[in-house]
Amino acid sequence: MSGEMDLAKMLATLKVLRRPGSFTMVSVPEPVPLGDGIEMVLNESEGVTVVATRAEADRRGWPIDFEAAWLTIEVHSSLEAVGLTRALSAALGDAGISCNVVAGFFHDHLLVPFDRADEAVAALEALRATV
Repeated sequence: MSGEMDLAKMLATLKVLRRPGSFTMVSVPEPVPLGDGIEMVLNESEGVTVVATRAEADRRGWPIDFEAAWLTIEVHSSLEAVGLTRALSAALGDAGISCNVVAGFFHDHLLVPFDRADEAVAALEALRATV
């Protein structure tokens, strides 16, 4: 499964799925195992970035600097496709909504401010009308 390469096709069929709950990104000094609300772990030179559910971050006493909604872009884009991330970030940028992008093998995932999630979904789904 190589994914879609054509930007117009990707935008025309774009669907946004909002995962239930709220999430946060934190920096911790040591890696933590996935599971139990730990959704992603990324080693960086400055520390370990963790994407966790808000509930798990609260349970561990981690500071919440950014409460996010997790949006999944329901189009299987190729890892070599050009333009999708640009289109997504431009739509959100034009709406004044910040975004942190995680690209997976099958889908792109966006962490947007929790209180602006509905606006973000609307801005992204409006991209279908641009093709």
